[in-house]
Amino acid sequence: MKKVFSILLVSLLFCATVFSKNIISDTSRHDSLIVRDGSSFKKAVIILDTTESSGVTAEYNWLALHYPGYSSNEQALAIGDDKHPYDILHIITKEGEEKKIYFDISNYFGKW
Repeated sequence: MKKVFSILLVSLLFCATVFSKNIISDTSRHDSLIVRDGSSFKKAVIILDTTESSGVTAEYNWLALHYPGYSSNEQALAIGDDKHPYDILHIITKEGEEKKIYFDISNYFGKW
């Protein structure tokens, strides 16, 4: 039983590492005290990927990790006060709560 638990734990940690690659969700390049939970422009999740395809994948991986079972009903592009481009995804959690999740996409926006 301990061996199965150990294997499961290692697998879970590996998946969390893979999903969080190239994403900053708890630090900021501007203020290390900001929690990057995606709840606003100021708390937007920063995507570090530098291409459109890997950046979009990183956004959806972050959503799957933090809101398993979510559904997406809308997406918008916005420019924040800091002149950075943001993806704003409107989701419905598996519990039925509607949320807007903000992603700072300035590292990949417009780059192919």
